[in-house]
Amino acid sequence: MDKKQRTEEDIKRLYITPALEAKWEQEHIFMEKQITDGRINIKGNMAVREKPKRADYVLYYKGNYPLAIVEAKDNSRLPSYGLQQAKEYARMMDIKFAYSSNGDSFAEFDFLTGKERSLALEDFPSEKELMERFTREGNLTTEEVKIINQPFYTGKNSPRYYQQVAVDRTLDAIAKGQKRLLLVMATGTGKTYTAFQIVYRLLKAKLKKKILYLADRNILVDQSILQDFSPLAKVIHKVDFSRDNPNQISAYEVYFALYQQMVGNDDVPHFQELFDPDFFDLIIVDECHRGSAKEESRWRRVLEYFSSATQIGMTATPKETKYVSNTDYFGEPVYTYSLNQGINDGFLAPFRVIEPRMNVSDGWRPLKGQRDYFGQEIPDRIYDCTDYDYNIVLEDRIREVAEQITAYLKATDRMAKTIVFCADENAAERMRKALAELNEDMLKLNPDYVVRITGSDTYGKSKLSYFISVRERFPVIATTSELLSTGVDAKMTKVIAIDKHIGSMTLFKQIVGRGTRIREDAGKTSFTIMDFRGVTRLFADPAWDGPIERVPDFTPGKGVNEDPAPYEPDSPADPDNPTEPDEPKEPHTVPFVRADGCKVFTTTKTISIYDTDGKLLRQENIVDYTKENVRGHYGDLSKFIRTWSEADKKEAIAEALAQQGIDLDKLKHDMQLDDVDDYDFICHVAYDQKPLTRRERAEGVKKRDFLHRFKDAAREVLEILLEKYMNLGIKEIENTAVLNLAEFQKFGKPSRIAALFGGKQGYKEALKALEHELYKNEDEAG
Repeated sequence: MDKKQRTEEDIKRLYITPALEAKWEQEHIFMEKQITDGRINIKGNMAVREKPKRADYVLYYKGNYPLAIVEAKDNSRLPSYGLQQAKEYARMMDIKFAYSSNGDSFAEFDFLTGKERSLALEDFPSEKELMERFTREGNLTTEEVKIINQPFYTGKNSPRYYQQVAVDRTLDAIAKGQKRLLLVMATGTGKTYTAFQIVYRLLKAKLKKKILYLADRNILVDQSILQDFSPLAKVIHKVDFSRDNPNQISAYEVYFALYQQMVGNDDVPHFQELFDPDFFDLIIVDECHRGSAKEESRWRRVLEYFSSATQIGMTATPKETKYVSNTDYFGEPVYTYSLNQGINDGFLAPFRVIEPRMNVSDGWRPLKGQRDYFGQEIPDRIYDCTDYDYNIVLEDRIREVAEQITAYLKATDRMAKTIVFCADENAAERMRKALAELNEDMLKLNPDYVVRITGSDTYGKSKLSYFISVRERFPVIATTSELLSTGVDAKMTKVIAIDKHIGSMTLFKQIVGRGTRIREDAGKTSFTIMDFRGVTRLFADPAWDGPIERVPDFTPGKGVNEDPAPYEPDSPADPDNPTEPDEPKEPHTVPFVRADGCKVFTTTKTISIYDTDGKLLRQENIVDYTKENVRGHYGDLSKFIRTWSEADKKEAIAEALAQQGIDLDKLKHDMQLDDVDDYDFICHVAYDQKPLTRRERAEGVKKRDFLHRFKDAAREVLEILLEKYMNLGIKEIENTAVLNLAEFQKFGKPSRIAALFGGKQGYKEALKALEHELYKNEDEAG
């Protein structure tokens, strides 16, 4: 065959792969290397994945460090035709050498020199040659080469491309002697796993010996030790100043500690009691945006005491204000992987926003002389979403928010993990109570269906590990104020309800980040934000996912208070002795208005789809979307009916609509029309026809003489099919597998059932006649 007629796969198999294997060990060549997972797009009421990005070849030095990438094209193209694509993938993966080939020769681009050249197939550089070039052109130090030679930990999972880049860049900076580093990675992209790989490789390469991991919440420490850092369990110690012995503390390699414990409340900080200033040679600061870099912060004293150690700050949301700057302390990020990139790559879940607008959303003013529940006169002014639950409590508004959340869960999934962010802990308790009253049927199944989880709620915090568990079903709804906003790895969160005023972009990003984890195996590919305060206006802010911009007039240390972060006791709550939180008492200084003083109701509801950069793509109503797509695809009602009647299998119509992003079964469930046939549902939604239930259609067939055309066993088979139609729907009885159900066993195998109708074709014709009878319109039936 002419070489130019061969496919790309032929060119790879016959020419490119042999050329690479002649110079590289086979196990160091990764073919069809998947780089991304493929972006998930919200389309109608479905989430659909795009194809992932794959590189034809990635060449790994010693099977560990990605050194070259090769893109293949068929022989009708020039050798350099795939070089642009190779460069794109190389930039993503921080690979220094990019190649393209059509089977005749290679085109090479060297990122270190900026040079492009052509190579004969037999002149492709060997693994040793390319590493020597990389060492020479990149001016690598001995320690940098030592790090490159140290493999990643590969247990259940290998690092994603951006995690590998983050680790390699961090280690490279450490090897070059950089003392302070900043890693910026969006929530849900695996910061802790990345930190583990950094620690693992540094320990194995013997470049660091004592490492301190700092966090400000017990849950963050415990999650890290039990999950990502578990391979190092034998060398890990969680610092406990009440128990630790200074003479024995040096027996470990990786130490986890809370800032609060390290600092303590005494004149002499606790960390001086156990550790000398040069004890640690590496410190990792988790969620460093929360105040550790502030000059006047108590937490900053920890970093200053261990100033000889290399210090890595990790955050999803670097804080840059005129009072605090992460980049001022840690320096510019060595690597940034944003929410935008994560969603585009398919590693993070996309989201839709539902914004219920209420009659008080734009403001509420009390009547002249109006008094609240406590008999106090309500100050006369206009109250808005920045006031509710802060400066005034509208009891009926709380009920309405709870009703909207409950209605959404009832229409979608009652067991969807939901976080409701409230103004404060009292507001979180009021919301818990309102949701409990509206979901009594679910509380009968489990009293922990809805739980308040806040910093001071011992009982609620004891349920936190159950809430974030993938396997545990309860609690389902968690009401909170701050505790769940940062760091808590709640992988199955499908609904985030925001009922608190948010002016901070940092906090907003952290809250949105609670839903970005994907668990495709458990059915979680997207999430929903219910915005009751209009805070999603922040998507329009350039800072939503833009570059880090340091404020020009930054001056550290102006007497600013510590970032609010709930203090957690050293000892976790006792799960065996839970106590219910006390009923909150509203201070009488805040007006409390009952429903008879202010009736609240929802006026409009908007569903919005945003792009990863915060741009509004569209606002839609799924019913309108379905109507538009059905009419666009099938035309008027008569054309749809004709298409339905002529379809060999009705399932084909549901599949065609699925291509448009419409899941008929899900939409029927959302509209509480599960007992309606696809045909009736489409006619109802798209053509405003009154729907009949499957039972009504089946009863209509029974009343007419259709079944009497068939004799004995054949008629009995059709009667059973009609019953199955009532329960299962048309798609199921069209499938011959239905004949294997228990009800048909007395007739024998499917082939024997078909014989009752004169054979397979006769059975198909009888089924077609039954379908025709089911979908007769009223005129035909009469």
